[in-house]
Amino acid sequence: MGADTNQQARWEKRYLEGRTAWDRGQPSPALALGLAEMPAPPARVLIPACGRGYEIAELAKRGYDVTGVDFSPSAVADLKRLLDTQQIEACVVAYDLFDWEADEPFDVIYEQTALCALEPSKWLDYAERLCRWIQPGGILIGAFMQTHRQGGPPWHCSLATVESLFPETRWEWPTRRDQTISHPSGLKELAIYLKRKK
Repeated sequence: MGADTNQQARWEKRYLEGRTAWDRGQPSPALALGLAEMPAPPARVLIPACGRGYEIAELAKRGYDVTGVDFSPSAVADLKRLLDTQQIEACVVAYDLFDWEADEPFDVIYEQTALCALEPSKWLDYAERLCRWIQPGGILIGAFMQTHRQGGPPWHCSLATVESLFPETRWEWPTRRDQTISHPSGLKELAIYLKRKK
């Protein structure tokens, strides 16, 4: 499943017009919670659909080896300017997630509401890619949007859906599965930390 130029153009238009209600202007609280689950720097971290990448800057400052991927040229340009201004090094890739492949698996993947921005028909493929991009024993930090409504984006990512996409045959699940994070839109994100089984 390759690049969808219509989707890319639509997201790029939103960035250019400033219609980015999901953009906090700073790292998400999910990152602070996830840090407790992460291995120490310089662990390799992937942030798919990173947008303007505030989390990339924060993790790179802490010594992590961070890669961000996004197909919006303006979001990637904004992120690169942020990193240059703060004199931070990180790898930023302007690419469609369904055409990109990692050179080697990552220790951590920070999934900050990328899933809910994708058409649900792509979710299984995306989940397979996350599993492939993370090494056995690696940590998936996920923030899954809870809209409780039809349509999107963002699309509603129920706990049952997340459980089906990331089954216990492949992933170790925490005992607690109901932790949520407030979102600027008034919605909530389900915070789940999974470990890929070896």
